[in-house]
Amino acid sequence: MLILLSNDDGVGSEGLIALKEELSRTDEVWAIAPERERTCVGHAITLHKPLRIKEHGDRLFSTNGTPADAILLGVKGLLPRKPDLVISGINMGPNMGQDVTYSGTVAAAKEAAFMEIPSIAVSLNSRRDFLFNEAARTVREMVDTLGRNPLPAHTFLNVNIPNLLRESIKGFMVTRLGKRRYNGKVLERTDPRGGKYYWLGGDGDGYEPIAGTDLLTVSEGYVSITPLHWDMTTHAAMESFKKIFQNDGTVTEGHCKR
Repeated sequence: MLILLSNDDGVGSEGLIALKEELSRTDEVWAIAPERERTCVGHAITLHKPLRIKEHGDRLFSTNGTPADAILLGVKGLLPRKPDLVISGINMGPNMGQDVTYSGTVAAAKEAAFMEIPSIAVSLNSRRDFLFNEAARTVREMVDTLGRNPLPAHTFLNVNIPNLLRESIKGFMVTRLGKRRYNGKVLERTDPRGGKYYWLGGDGDGYEPIAGTDLLTVSEGYVSITPLHWDMTTHAAMESFKKIFQNDGTVTEGHCKR
């Protein structure tokens, strides 16, 4: 297969390099990633400045753009043909629950899904001592499986892997997004000239232990696989809103069921 890799940790990330080395044993692998870390940039694309690509040898490239930019540049301007698969990662840290909204890692996979290219966002559930080579072996298993079982159109997978030896992982579980407990804080500071500035921070590792969710599944030692879709429509609420908002745009009496 022709596989395109990217991430939001930057072109020098150990996770990207480990994944490229593992998959290059059997497939043609190209990688284009941001030249620096672009964590939490979401699905931003660059419209206000020119984008550049720098070659680092062995089909490895960097760009001054975002993770989503990297996929567009790779597919539209760099690769010899449309890739068979796009993989974003392996991210340094998890992307579960509400994380997927902020994540540049997930955005890169979603951008590929926009173009109907099968894609996976892969993250390692740790904050230090990352076992990237072990995680790359797990991704290899998934790539082999997807070769026999293609993804539905516009669907991509958000994968979170426990930071364990491959032999210690209990298995694979298909999950839904969980719910994090953010206690984010806005820290106010003062610079040497007396001007105020702010840091956004706080601990985002707390979560609600709900069965069947990515957060709980990974904590129990399983690889979490969450199928996602770019269509953010709440289909279950469509009929309720149709009863409130008429086709002519007027509002009628009634209420929306939650």
